[in-house]
Amino acid sequence: MRSIFFNNIEKDQLEFVYNEATIKYLEENAGFERRVVTRDYAVNHTEEFKDVDYIFSTWGMPEMSEEEIKEIFPALKCVFYAAGSVQKFARPFLNCGVKVFSAWAANAVPVAEYTVAQIILAGKGFFSTSVLAKEGKREEAGALFRKYPCNYGETIGIIGAGMIGKLVINMLKAAYKFNVIVFDPFLPDEKAKELGVEKVSLKELFERSFIVSNHLANNAETQGMLKYEHFSSMRPYSTFINTGRGAQVVEDDLCQVLEERKDITALLDVTWPEPPVEGHKFYSLPNCILTPHIAGSAGMEVYRMSEFMVDEFNKFTKGEKTLYEVTHKILETMA
Repeated sequence: MRSIFFNNIEKDQLEFVYNEATIKYLEENAGFERRVVTRDYAVNHTEEFKDVDYIFSTWGMPEMSEEEIKEIFPALKCVFYAAGSVQKFARPFLNCGVKVFSAWAANAVPVAEYTVAQIILAGKGFFSTSVLAKEGKREEAGALFRKYPCNYGETIGIIGAGMIGKLVINMLKAAYKFNVIVFDPFLPDEKAKELGVEKVSLKELFERSFIVSNHLANNAETQGMLKYEHFSSMRPYSTFINTGRGAQVVEDDLCQVLEERKDITALLDVTWPEPPVEGHKFYSLPNCILTPHIAGSAGMEVYRMSEFMVDEFNKFTKGEKTLYEVTHKILETMA
């Protein structure tokens, strides 16, 4: 058995996501080589990788053509990707009969935690009132706060009930008294009932929700889906949260609404492009809060992703049922 770490980021990427205990385990149980193999190296040393059974990777996983995969990795069985979305590289591997596993469930946890924290703070008017309070306008901040309904019994709109969306829903349902509504054409009615949510149209979700959180799958169909008509219909003092993908928002439309509706707040962890171009209105709009794509796994959280992939490796090699295999079907709705 032979395994390699395949990645285009040579410096520290292996140790960044795979801690020492995980690396040693793979060395002892997967024939793992403690080095980074880049795409350029593999392409120029094709004979060196004919017997590789398993690839482990994370952010920086190289994109390969089907021809390259067949030539360089003819014995490859699986790719274990210790990160989230595999949209950029998975299809050629799948077309070659190579199984692809993703730690999207592990990466979903901190995003869901981050989103729930923002929802709670947004419901209390934290983001808008803190600006006034810092300026010494305490009375104005207090008056603004009293216009917020806060969190008990409020309606939260979740756009996209994939892995992250479902986690957010479960966290909200477990710890808080919220009415959760969902827009997701792929969510079966029975699953919506199991989650305890109401399925609605995108239009109705924006009109009814006090806080809207985007978790849409990232594909051609969802790009530019969130427009002026949606943002302009939001309730007074409501909040839009985006930890999904920036390309799903028509950003000029969002800026126009934020200019017209000073009561609305946008919390954007993602934009398109990232970061916004110099001089973009997002930088100057007081009701737009930007963060530098921090919702996903970071710090100690990243180790959870490699541990998930080691668990999948163990299940696969023992002939047990795996949990996080990615198929062509899954890619249709995966973020």
